[in-house]
Amino acid sequence: MSIPPAPASPDGRLVVGFDLDMTLIDTVPGFRPVLAALAAELGVDLPIDKLTERLGPPLDHNLRPYLPAEQIPYAVQRFRELYPVAVPAIPVLGGAHEALAAVAERGGRPLVVTGKFTRNAQLHLDHLQLPADHLEGEVWGVGKADILRREGASIYVGDHIHDVEGALAAGTTSVSVLTGGCSAAELLDAGTHVVLETLHEFPDWLTDHLRTPASTTA
Repeated sequence: MSIPPAPASPDGRLVVGFDLDMTLIDTVPGFRPVLAALAAELGVDLPIDKLTERLGPPLDHNLRPYLPAEQIPYAVQRFRELYPVAVPAIPVLGGAHEALAAVAERGGRPLVVTGKFTRNAQLHLDHLQLPADHLEGEVWGVGKADILRREGASIYVGDHIHDVEGALAAGTTSVSVLTGGCSAAELLDAGTHVVLETLHEFPDWLTDHLRTPASTTA
């Protein structure tokens, strides 16, 4: 698949966006106990295994099959209130620091563009010392495109088919990692330009990409 020409950032610098959950961090170890605590408070039985198979879509979207519509706003608010205690249990994924550093070392701006509640996303960046030039939270799927265009991103890195949708809608190069539960076939079918096993591969890929920006990939 042909990689699109890079849109120009306002100052001409390299700008690379990254998703957060299951791209930079492994959210599952913290997400599970918070969901369990929420379920206990609400007195409902939530399918926690199913809800943590593929993290990425907003919580209200994931809860719709299991809660009455009128209860969902409160459930989301309460989840956000409970969530900070889980931050120390959530580890960085392998290669995340190196991927962000690879952008910065080339004079670029690494962004984090995520569906996660912004305040909680910032807690992760601070706790794990993940340096981002800009954080944009509470955006999902094609909604990420406006942010990527505004910031002049030429690459967006994610793990979910909806991350691919956001990248393509923005006209950026979509890079996908296999750390979030979506298969390579699913990501390629969604239109991603590049599939990497993990972020460990990203610095070398970026070097090659910047050397030959008109290259193609399967």
